[in-house]
Amino acid sequence: MTGLLIIRVNVPNLACAEAVSEALVSEQMAACTNISGPVQARYVWNGELQREEEYLVWVKAPETLWPRIEARIRALHPHETPAILALPVAHANADFAHWVVDSCAQ
Repeated sequence: MTGLLIIRVNVPNLACAEAVSEALVSEQMAACTNISGPVQARYVWNGELQREEEYLVWVKAPETLWPRIEARIRALHPHETPAILALPVAHANADFAHWVVDSCAQ
């Protein structure tokens, strides 16, 4: 394992995606982020099928910052139960891994 995470966050619109991305990078919790979308989401909430357009924010960060990142995303996210998923990075090229760690305030 590399000690890095790829964190995937669904957000309701581009403005929220930009706010999350810019906060995490400017506050040195993430080395970089990517925004993709819109994507179509289907889920059941309060017993009703929901059809929503969402954006995805992909965050590259050291695993040690997970608690701070999760808290910051929750503070910026408008949903009661946001989908914030942290995936461990099994392998990464050394230069990139060092850059991610060096870019973040530990």
